[in-house]
Amino acid sequence: MTLSTILSPIKSDLLAVNEVIRASLHSEVPLVNQVAGHIIQGGGKRLRPSTLLLVGGLFGPVRKEHHELAAVIEFIHTATLLHDDVVDQSTKRRNHKTANTIFGNAASVLVGDFIYSRAFQMMVKINHMKVMEVLANTTNTIAEGEVLQLLNIHNASIEDEDYLKVVYYKTAKLFESAAELGAIIGGADDNDIKVLAQFGKYMGIAFQLIDDVLDLSGNPEEIGKNLGDDLAEGKPTLPLLYAMKKGSDEQKNIIRAAIENGGLTELESVLNAVKETKALEYVRELAKEEIEKGEKLIQHITSSVYKDALLALTQFVTTRDY
Repeated sequence: MTLSTILSPIKSDLLAVNEVIRASLHSEVPLVNQVAGHIIQGGGKRLRPSTLLLVGGLFGPVRKEHHELAAVIEFIHTATLLHDDVVDQSTKRRNHKTANTIFGNAASVLVGDFIYSRAFQMMVKINHMKVMEVLANTTNTIAEGEVLQLLNIHNASIEDEDYLKVVYYKTAKLFESAAELGAIIGGADDNDIKVLAQFGKYMGIAFQLIDDVLDLSGNPEEIGKNLGDDLAEGKPTLPLLYAMKKGSDEQKNIIRAAIENGGLTELESVLNAVKETKALEYVRELAKEEIEKGEKLIQHITSSVYKDALLALTQFVTTRDY
């Protein structure tokens, strides 16, 4: 199934979320509108807000509060992208030039700050203490994840569990919060709120693991960025760590040097090592295991079009090629 087919039960809700985003982005400062509009209108799968909406639908009608919180989640994600692209010196995202390439680093960072603060203005209007607690903790955790990732740049000796901690902090935490907030606003009981939060966490981990796979195997036109971007920045991802463990001494040395030095001069050799050690297959299998753990958690939830779509979305996460 295509993503649009999977998300058909919330098609009108996503349109409502887009309208909230459009209205909430407005600023009296023209440059804010230009930069924010560039990144928001640049596409994206909207997986995080979609997760919130689908989880909300498990427990009752999807309401205006869901739309507003879904927009908040997308704003937080967008702000992190603006900041990420500056830190990583990225030039391409979603098949478009990055905002920092067009408008400069300073504008991207400051507009990212604007979007963060606008998200908090919106959540205060919702006037739900638990919602504010979840989102405050989430943004703090994401920031810690960014710093952890920065510390691990060019570190070829990082352990798998330390890398997965970065994955949770930097990526999975927002998926976790999206699912948790959908359950909270939907009126779920405390146990189901915890269950859906864990479901979101597993989904987010799987999402990032597949991103790691696509960075070394995807079609640049489909994934919307250059092949080997993470390697070029000296990021030690799980496929690379696995290939180092399973490869020959020569392959280990090539991958280690590529991570420690950055750049893509040895990209072909690295890709060959990753292929020969079946590192991509290993990481894809790990992603599937994360999804299966999440699916088991929600077996008790009453069947509905929302549950079917949520389960289909988890399958999309692991089988996608962009």
